[in-house]
Amino acid sequence: MNKGELVDAVAAKTNVAKKQADKIQWSLTQRDVNLIELLMPVWSWFYRYYFQVKTDGWHHIPTEGKVLLVGSHNGGMASPDLVMMMYDWFSRFGTERLVYGLMHPSAWKVSPEIAQLAQKVGAIIAHPKMASAAFEMGASVLVYPGGQYDMFRPHSQRYKINFAENKGFVKLALKQEVPIIPVISVGAHDTLIVLCDCYDLVKQLHELGLPWLYQIDPGIFPIYLGLPWGLSIGPLPNIPLPVQIHTRVCRPITFERYGQDAAKDRNYVNDCYELVHNQMQEELNQLVIDTQKFP
Repeated sequence: MNKGELVDAVAAKTNVAKKQADKIQWSLTQRDVNLIELLMPVWSWFYRYYFQVKTDGWHHIPTEGKVLLVGSHNGGMASPDLVMMMYDWFSRFGTERLVYGLMHPSAWKVSPEIAQLAQKVGAIIAHPKMASAAFEMGASVLVYPGGQYDMFRPHSQRYKINFAENKGFVKLALKQEVPIIPVISVGAHDTLIVLCDCYDLVKQLHELGLPWLYQIDPGIFPIYLGLPWGLSIGPLPNIPLPVQIHTRVCRPITFERYGQDAAKDRNYVNDCYELVHNQMQEELNQLVIDTQKFP
């Protein structure tokens, strides 16, 4: 085999691998119950001892049927309250009850290996097609509309819901005719201390020629204090500090209208979005008061 043939063979093999990875990325069949059960004792230790989780409100989730769980992202990329909520779900409803969490598409570009591992515990790519497919097979879906803007919001805003005006979750609930159940937490955003966001400055440097890492515009560029870096610049992975976390499942939110027509009505979607955002903020305000009264 000459050099040209070798290059062609390597390119062909790479293309095949990419197609296989893309196929897996858009799959609902990667969830591995055995792996979830294997991880439960590990999560249990973090739940009981590392974060000393307190939780309430689980009676709001029906024992059967599908719901859209809508959360506020906290604690950087580690998102410890998300993991603890999933542990609670599996502990209460069993590992067989399907729930999928929407994960940003960039995860597959930055670290395909970690993304595929996340798929095995229920993560799917954040896209309406995948969320709808999950609902159609009878699963519940967990979404954090604020994404990176929420998970790396400044520490001074840790008690503020930040959905970054992303309203796709409302359209999803209307189309699928499912109730929204808010999930909130206090403490998780103390597992790192986000000082500020210097994205505007970094964006100017990018316009002058500085490339984005992985060729992905992160949308945020936080400076934070936390493990393992001490002082971190940029949306780097973090190890959460051992801070007590309080989680709460809030009362369901339903709307007057559902269906495709409702999802296409921009004004109605905006009204529903404001309803969810405002109600979640009220619930979070109350949780802050409750945790201060009964730490």
